[in-house]
Amino acid sequence: MRIATITNFAYIATVVLTLSSGIALFMASNAERAEREAIAHSRVFDALSDELEKEAFALTDLVRDAVIKQRPEDIQAWRQKLQQDIKLEDQLIRLRDRKATTEEVLILRDGIKMLDTLEDEQQAAIAAVEAGNAREAVELVFGQQYEEQLDQAEYRFNHFRSLTDQRTDKAVAEATALSQKLRTLSEIMVGLTALLFLFVLGFIIKHRILRPVVTLSDVVNRLASQDYAVETPVLAQVDEIGDMAQAIHIFRENGLARQRLEQERDAEWACRTLLARMSQRLQGCDSHSAIIRVVSRFAPQIIPEMGGRLYILDTQKNRMKCSARWLLPPGDETTFPPESCWALKRGQLHCPSRDTVDMPCEHLPPEIAIRAICVPLIAQNKTIGLLTFDNAAEKEPPYAYLELMAETIALALANQMLRDTLTEKATHDPLTGLRNRHNLDETLRALVEQAMANNSCLSCLMLDIDYFKKLNDNYGHEAGDKVLREVARILQETAGENGIAFRYGGEEFLIILPDTTEAAARTLAEQLLRNVLAHRIFYESQDLGQVSVSIGLATWPQHARATNLIRAADLALYMAKEQGRGQIVIARNVGTPSL
Repeated sequence: MRIATITNFAYIATVVLTLSSGIALFMASNAERAEREAIAHSRVFDALSDELEKEAFALTDLVRDAVIKQRPEDIQAWRQKLQQDIKLEDQLIRLRDRKATTEEVLILRDGIKMLDTLEDEQQAAIAAVEAGNAREAVELVFGQQYEEQLDQAEYRFNHFRSLTDQRTDKAVAEATALSQKLRTLSEIMVGLTALLFLFVLGFIIKHRILRPVVTLSDVVNRLASQDYAVETPVLAQVDEIGDMAQAIHIFRENGLARQRLEQERDAEWACRTLLARMSQRLQGCDSHSAIIRVVSRFAPQIIPEMGGRLYILDTQKNRMKCSARWLLPPGDETTFPPESCWALKRGQLHCPSRDTVDMPCEHLPPEIAIRAICVPLIAQNKTIGLLTFDNAAEKEPPYAYLELMAETIALALANQMLRDTLTEKATHDPLTGLRNRHNLDETLRALVEQAMANNSCLSCLMLDIDYFKKLNDNYGHEAGDKVLREVARILQETAGENGIAFRYGGEEFLIILPDTTEAAARTLAEQLLRNVLAHRIFYESQDLGQVSVSIGLATWPQHARATNLIRAADLALYMAKEQGRGQIVIARNVGTPSL
């Protein structure tokens, strides 16, 4: 039997006993209330009858004074007192039928009738006084008959109060006895209720609650301390304790689920924090290499379960080039065209394992492509790069964070590309692609300081295209632009990584050669001279003929100070043009050595 059934029976019995006890107490209270009402009623009658009796004697005194003194004010006082006496009689008449016996009513009526007779005689005496017959008035209020009637009235009121007191004492005694019996009955019922409660409570605690509750108590305490590893007991009993055990089991399962959710929330918060920190660091990057270092540092921490690669689009070759990788073993990192990736073609995240059937990307091996995740890097509707992730665990990845990370990296790369473009336009000549004079001063200063620090040489080649004005006049400025571009390309290819080429102005060019001696610089200048002469330039299928250049060479610190190295090379170029063009002149040959 379930505990609820047992307690229900006990509850019904307790309720019945309690109600019975309550009814007994209520009846006892009613008996006490009847007792109080009887006493109060008796007191009211006693007070009214006593007051009426006193008023009758006071009225007699007033009428006698009025008869003897015959003053109008005494007569007026008697009349006022008479009105009060009449009001008291009316009040007593209204109360006389409340629980009064027949004998009490008859005696009360006789007493009031006696008072009415006395009042009639008093009125007759007052009338005699007012008529001037004082002797008759005196006989009426001072006569033997008047005194007897007054004594009879007093006797009846005393008798009435005596009967009222006897009846009240009897009612009080009966009410007290009844109240005592009912209270005794109520106490017996309360005692039975307590015994029944203690019996049922002891039975349930001993046989159905104590042992399982002790078992569950330790489980509840451990669950309260969030120790969800505890195993909940399985109780076969079909009652509230069994329900409690089931509820504790459900609470444990909910706690485990909540703990998992909290762990996921903490991981999500950590991921958001890392994303925000990566975004801040990317804002401080001033080059593509710095961006790649930041991505390589933060990406393994943001998505620690998956290895990945960062590809950046090479716009000149239209190939995706791997710039960074993390949490992946060394492998093939060959470039591939953007058309090989479905994410780049669709412009959104692509994951073949996300749907039942989908197309794997062609740029990845088949065994990796089926579980890989590709996220395009797009900014301002332009494809910048690609993020690829290897979901080896094959669990649900955080797609939202992958896309957010891709957006952040794409925006950083786009901003850097914009900065590079602006820098390119500010520091490079748009026609030839060489550095311009705006960039020359800063570059030369840095190279001179480096040469001084390393105690090395710094050479400078100043070049001028021979007869360039004549070429412009004969073939036009567009042909001249073509010559400038071709000569600039030859300069860059010949100087290679050893020199830095500038367009100095018009048809003049400048090459700075760090850590290059005079002899090495002369060798490079001779090679430039030969390469330009050997290159045939055509414009609109028209051969422009051979183009030659004049070159002035100066080396620091042999030929000039750091502040006038370019001027020394320019003077040497001037001498080369004066001596017939198409040749190399070294600054020391023009008498400009300066140490």
